[in-house]
Amino acid sequence: MVTIQDVARAAGVSPMTVSHVINEHPHVKAETRERVLRAIDELDYRVNVAARNLRTGRTGTIGLAVPEIDRPYYGQLAAEIIAAAAKRNLKVAIEQTGASREGELAALALSRNLLYDGLILSTVGLGPADTDLLNVDYPVVILGERIFDGPVDHVAMPNSEGARAATAHLIERGCRRIALIDGLQRGEVDVSSLRHEGYREALEEAGLPFDPELVAPIDALTMEAGAAAARRLAGSGAAFDGVFCVTDTVAIGALRGLADRGVRVPQDVKVIGFDNIAEGAYAVPSLSSIDPDHALMAGTAIGFLVRRMAEKGQKKQVAREFISRFSVVARESTGR
Repeated sequence: MVTIQDVARAAGVSPMTVSHVINEHPHVKAETRERVLRAIDELDYRVNVAARNLRTGRTGTIGLAVPEIDRPYYGQLAAEIIAAAAKRNLKVAIEQTGASREGELAALALSRNLLYDGLILSTVGLGPADTDLLNVDYPVVILGERIFDGPVDHVAMPNSEGARAATAHLIERGCRRIALIDGLQRGEVDVSSLRHEGYREALEEAGLPFDPELVAPIDALTMEAGAAAARRLAGSGAAFDGVFCVTDTVAIGALRGLADRGVRVPQDVKVIGFDNIAEGAYAVPSLSSIDPDHALMAGTAIGFLVRRMAEKGQKKQVAREFISRFSVVARESTGR
């Protein structure tokens, strides 16, 4: 069996340098790294991961559990998490929870069974009543809006503030009858309820009345549902000159639905979304949106998790909470 010492001799470096290369230590010269990697390849050296894990108590892998991996937002978020983790020499294993409470609880259990060093869990199903279930003996960071007072660190979007800014942006562009396409209001704190709240706050601040006829609830935040809601609004007879959609995915669908009814954007109706997914910049017209700074959220979540990993076995510290900053990205869909 080829050993790390064999690789070191072949590359003309110390075993410690070989270890640094294997563990992707950033402070290794490119020339040295290339020489070590060439020796590893030529000797067909294989890292004994099990032995390394026993020595360090770490696997070097964290879990990321998201509701649906085929949604543009979660794909973009996962890419940012992977990039932030790589800076800490961590690999990311992705799980899909199906946007359900059961799936999220399964991800918590799976994280322990697979011996991940920690878990980042994007929640939509777990609620305040599930707080005790998060009292686990391994590091967990929550991404989402449902749990604010739990025993784990939490990184959240500026939902109410961002929605208020999105609606205010439409008002600044001259809109006075602003429709809202959002999720069903179930009496719980979630993305839709928080963004609905911000929408109404902006109307109130501008002295504009809230009209329930301009609210189009949908049961899934998809392009298909957004398109159908926009067609319903356009065919309802209700006058509106702006639309705030609770996600960009919904907003891209709404652009299609309005076009189907002959409604021009932005000439007749201005549209803004939330999330600033990459696809929005390539829609026709390009989509205005709220950018919640995905890179900052990902970096903060990884930072929280790494600190918890370092604290493992120590007295549990007070849970941290971080709400990301945001900016309004104005594009063609809200053009003057």
